[in-house]
Amino acid sequence: MEPNRMKFQRQCAFQSFCKRVLHNEACNAHEEIKRRRGKEVSFSDLSQQEARQLYTVDKYFVNENEAEQGFQVAGKRITAKLLVEALRTLPEEKRKSVLLYYFFGMSDVEIGELFDAPRSTIQYRRTSSFEQLKRYLEGHADEWDEW
Repeated sequence: MEPNRMKFQRQCAFQSFCKRVLHNEACNAHEEIKRRRGKEVSFSDLSQQEARQLYTVDKYFVNENEAEQGFQVAGKRITAKLLVEALRTLPEEKRKSVLLYYFFGMSDVEIGELFDAPRSTIQYRRTSSFEQLKRYLEGHADEWDEW
């Protein structure tokens, strides 16, 4: 009977040790939580000045007239807004062809597969839209300087 008693005493000692370790870890965790709560501040408790220090504001487009860059061509100022409006005047097929080719880097063959149209049709849509864009930009460039 002696070996069982020794085994039982070891188990009790080990269980006691484990319980003590878990109790001490729980106490440490509670103390850490109390310490952090003492240093934490709720957002609603912050002053306006303190709250403003927690974020930044991107001011690139606050005044779009100053931020908008353009370029001069033949004495006319071309801006991004003017280009957008010029693209909007194109028929949908031509506009999509131009945008996919120049902004998404797709080839005429890829665009043709997308629209189920021959490559030559896509190329024609894209190149013929240049004349329309040119006429629009020539006619409206001076009007957009006020924006």
